[in-house]
Amino acid sequence: MLIPVFNEGSGINLLLDRLNSSLSGEKLAEYSFEYLFVNDGSRDETYEIIKKAAESEPADNKRISYINLSRNFGKETAMIAGIDNTESDAAVIIDADLQDPPELIEKMVELWEQGYQDVYAKRISRKGETFVKKFTSKCYYRVLQKSTSIPIQIDTGDFRLLDRKCLDALKNIRETGRNTKALFNWIGYKKKEIVYERDPRVVGNSKLNYKQLINLALNGIMSFTIFPLRISFILGSILSLISFVYASFIILKTLIFGTTVPGYASLMTIILLLDGIQLLSIGILGEYVGRIFIETKQRPLYYIEEAHRAKTAD
Repeated sequence: MLIPVFNEGSGINLLLDRLNSSLSGEKLAEYSFEYLFVNDGSRDETYEIIKKAAESEPADNKRISYINLSRNFGKETAMIAGIDNTESDAAVIIDADLQDPPELIEKMVELWEQGYQDVYAKRISRKGETFVKKFTSKCYYRVLQKSTSIPIQIDTGDFRLLDRKCLDALKNIRETGRNTKALFNWIGYKKKEIVYERDPRVVGNSKLNYKQLINLALNGIMSFTIFPLRISFILGSILSLISFVYASFIILKTLIFGTTVPGYASLMTIILLLDGIQLLSIGILGEYVGRIFIETKQRPLYYIEEAHRAKTAD
């Protein structure tokens, strides 16, 4: 299990209880499981609770491992930190808020045994989320799907089982502006969908605010498509054509009829419109150039302050 956490202290023990119960069935008896928590700079007691739970495990059945990052790097980076440190044949990524039911893991493993390398869970309902969040999420995934050349899974989050091949492929992708949901699709491999109803959070509130969600959306769009640049080119071409036609009309009217064309207000409107389009285009270019600038620095994605591995990971 790969579990990125940030300020989830109140739900850790509940998650462990559900995981232990879900993985105790006969069908999973032949597997050894590790719970790899990646603490993404939590400010509450999350890290202490994970350490205490690891220390209290029986000596003959240790499962809890943890990585404590040096600060809050964001969930996307926390996931790649976990993937980098996963040595198992497969890994299930699951959030600590119990919106994604651990009971589905048995079905995921069953499909993995059939040869599927990426078994992902698709939400058919999203309980406990606001209408605005559901609507914006739906719009975003459809825009991303239409603007890229790779298939994008709609209404699908990080809850999935990944085969060793998928994990190794993701480890090789070291870009800073990460959108893992899109990367899951980009790497390919044999995929299988299962559907479920997403439950509301058991405790606490979502740690992602709208600013972070917007940044994640921009990473997805600008990392996988040049469609925004094409929009600028298309708008520029259309406006140039309109301007040429209008200028030709003014010149012909002046030469043939000898009349000047009044319209200071309309002239200012056109100038402001063109300036707005130019600034928008420059802004889009600036976003891409800025991301190139950040990537050229080649900084490490994260630093680990402390790590502990369970015996099952040896």
